[in-house]
Amino acid sequence: MSNYDYSQSLPSWLLNRSSGVLLHPTALPGQHGIGSLGAEAMRFVDFLESAGFTYWQTCPLGPTGFGDSPYQVFCSSAGNPYLIDWNPVLESGLIDISDLSILKNLPDHRVDYGALYKCFYHVARVAFSNFRANRNTLESKYGNFDQFINRYSWLKSYAVFQSFKSANNNDPWWLWNSEFKKSINLDDLNSAILDEVNFHCFLQYLFFGQWLKLKKYANQRGIFILGDLPIYAAPDSSDVWAHQNLFEINHRNSVFENVAGVPPDYFNQEGQLWGNPLYNWDEHEKDDFSWWVDRLSAQIEIFDVVRIDHFRAFHDYWSIPSSSGNAKMGTWKPGPGIRFWNKINELFPDRPFLAEDLGLITDEVRLLRDQAGLPGMAVLQFAFDGDPENLYLPHNLAQNLVLYLGTHDNDTASGWYDNADEEIRGNFRSYLNVSGEFPAWDLIRFAYRTISPLVMVPVQDLLGLGSEARFNCPGEAIGNWQWRMSHAQLESLFESSKYLCEQAKISGRNKNESHEKG
Repeated sequence: MSNYDYSQSLPSWLLNRSSGVLLHPTALPGQHGIGSLGAEAMRFVDFLESAGFTYWQTCPLGPTGFGDSPYQVFCSSAGNPYLIDWNPVLESGLIDISDLSILKNLPDHRVDYGALYKCFYHVARVAFSNFRANRNTLESKYGNFDQFINRYSWLKSYAVFQSFKSANNNDPWWLWNSEFKKSINLDDLNSAILDEVNFHCFLQYLFFGQWLKLKKYANQRGIFILGDLPIYAAPDSSDVWAHQNLFEINHRNSVFENVAGVPPDYFNQEGQLWGNPLYNWDEHEKDDFSWWVDRLSAQIEIFDVVRIDHFRAFHDYWSIPSSSGNAKMGTWKPGPGIRFWNKINELFPDRPFLAEDLGLITDEVRLLRDQAGLPGMAVLQFAFDGDPENLYLPHNLAQNLVLYLGTHDNDTASGWYDNADEEIRGNFRSYLNVSGEFPAWDLIRFAYRTISPLVMVPVQDLLGLGSEARFNCPGEAIGNWQWRMSHAQLESLFESSKYLCEQAKISGRNKNESHEKG
């Protein structure tokens, strides 16, 4: 196993200066209640190409459940069926135009997840019923269905998990009847459950067929996909249900012994209790981290680069007894450290990963990140507190940091500026030498000129939108992940293409002149 120190080298995907746009596909315009992987997604790729961008960053693409968060999904390797474009299915004759009317009645300015849940599966089951009668219908578009089922190691356990969930009133797996709590051989399932398993495989067949086609379309135009992976698996997921020995679970009663979160800090006096089960790292290491290798391999198939959320937990993580009920009672426990990353870098020598290392991070965590050869992150919105030693101020930026105007958890640039204290606004205006009339464009221009090898711009900032377009407010249980672009807004992006290309050219970020994927 290699112990090479990568700290002085950038991974190949960051060797050329570049820029990208953050947009989760659910926020694309469309007629069926949520963004899809169809024509609008390809139109967005066309914009990225026209404006000189190199990366499209998404949030995790997994199937969402209660709370609608892409960071708490039923399987980290599966795709979100809601993103399926129904037009190719319509063209193949598996549904009629009348079947889609229930989806067309959904709002087009935001995602109403509750209504979508009620409508989506009606259309999906009609399509599957017709597909069963003619399984070759979509083969020319997406390949052979049976070969697809056998291609992915995670797929059958995910489909069985979803089928058992339906059979148990959609309760979380630890509340299921005892015969369902552990993974079962497919040969032991009755016909009704097997049919449900095939239904969920069918949805993944559609998703992957469409996503890989979209990714190929993007890659052919010099646009690469930067994805996202939460470090922890969701409690109610096939990841945990099918691999319970890899988590801190009391196997007598299926109760999580300790759960994840972060301790109280300057930003949150109560800390954060996430509730995700913690890894049994000793068990992972016995198997040479094979579960993680499979998990990352699945991500690298659908993304060109993967951002790993909450990287610090590889060094040390906050362990909260599940009985405590709040985040204050936890303790720091050591993670697998460089042993893990030595294995991962051995198998992924191009290091196609980005470490999310925001917040109150120790020097030891940064050292691990550097030893693993991974770039970290900086956020411009956090830079203007008046401290000249602020690590996110451009004169303090390190060359191995990807610079964001803001992330999915931040307000838009305009919303941030409008809601900030006057002291912060004054620091912003003085440092950038601007009036503050157009804060989003001020930040974009300034970010392009920094030392950071990659600058990421939320699409809302390209549109100059305010807090009404914020995607997520951490700590708020409802109202998140709902924002969507309109068709008019998508088309209006092209009006800035020439200007953005000029900015990319003068700052060395023009992909058409300098970028080659590593």
